[in-house]
Amino acid sequence: MKVLVVGGGGREHAICWKLSQSPHITRLFCAPGNGGIESVAQCVPIAATDVEGMVNWAKGHAIDFVVVAPDDPLALGMVDAMEAAGIPAFGPTADAAVIEASKIFSKNLMKKYGIPTAKYEAFTDLDSALAYVDEQGAPIVVKADGLALGKGVVVAQSVEEAREAVRSMMCDHRFGEAGAKVVIEECMTGPEVTVLAFCDGEHLLCMPSSQDHKRAYDGNQGPNTGGMGAISPSPNYTAAVAIQCMRDIFLPTVAALKAEGRPFKGVLYFGLMITPEGPKVVEYNARFGDPECQAILSLLDSDLLEIMAACRNGVLHQVDIRWKSGAACCLVLASGGYPGSYVKGYPIIGISEAEETAVVFHAGTMLADDGTLQTNGGRVLGVTATGADLNAAIDAAYQSAKCIHFTDMHYRTDIGRV
Repeated sequence: MKVLVVGGGGREHAICWKLSQSPHITRLFCAPGNGGIESVAQCVPIAATDVEGMVNWAKGHAIDFVVVAPDDPLALGMVDAMEAAGIPAFGPTADAAVIEASKIFSKNLMKKYGIPTAKYEAFTDLDSALAYVDEQGAPIVVKADGLALGKGVVVAQSVEEAREAVRSMMCDHRFGEAGAKVVIEECMTGPEVTVLAFCDGEHLLCMPSSQDHKRAYDGNQGPNTGGMGAISPSPNYTAAVAIQCMRDIFLPTVAALKAEGRPFKGVLYFGLMITPEGPKVVEYNARFGDPECQAILSLLDSDLLEIMAACRNGVLHQVDIRWKSGAACCLVLASGGYPGSYVKGYPIIGISEAEETAVVFHAGTMLADDGTLQTNGGRVLGVTATGADLNAAIDAAYQSAKCIHFTDMHYRTDIGRV
């Protein structure tokens, strides 16, 4: 089979890496890809959001199966367009991907079907939003309604900080149209856990739990990022919590989407908080998380293509998914200044040495004309290691990262420790 993966970050590198191990695949492509994906797939220079261009290329090259990995092309309907062109595709249709593309939709869905989440209100009017902040007080959470590269959430510790977040989104258009509407919700407390699940529209199979680290600096300080590292499994996701989540959150969400005429096929991401009242939904995503994907797929011991095809064909319940014992840790190496402004084009050295003890997934890299590998993004690399237990995996990831160098490189030193 000829398979195309859409996207070009660390998540897509991990997906390509795992798919490349499938005996069913004869040719693997990735669009647009990056400097590291080149080692496992042929990169094609098409923007991930170019739906028409991607479909035309897939048709012209007789692609048998397409994996749409990022949020933007899913929300734009790339899966719908591929299927309309007769090309089987993995991922939710646009009307199901709205569970991530609109926080207002997802919050209203949870309210309608009794799925536990934070108390909230949605706003399209600035003055009403500011008045609600004043009324509720702080701490309080302000979220842009639409897609904002994982950065459209402000956990405000003061009323003034919350008011500034609302103005930034609704007036200053910090996140473009994504912030034209906002959700303001109560600030829940407790450890956060991520659970990803393969879904076929009716059934779901959960992957090992994980924990992302969103803040830029040690001690969970600094601004939100796309994710500075992840571990799997999460120590906070006990067997008792898993039973609660399956009963109260996972199965009801899949059933709710089906009842709404939006059956979800693909990877459904449950961002959870284990509150004193029990687990509640922080957010949904309509695809693999990044960097959770890198850690989780390192533990997968089954053929990823077979699982994805089963999701698309509605037969996930017939698939036996195997996972390796032990744990995994993905440590993100970022450009200086990220998640703010940063410089691109710095040479990267030491990856081959790091890969003696870990897998290095590329996120923001490119191959220069002279063949040297250079930085090309905020999150540059995801050093991912496995171990017999979580401490061993974390230690291996940090030890491997010491081999890698580029100008102004920075990373957190406490991934999996907080």
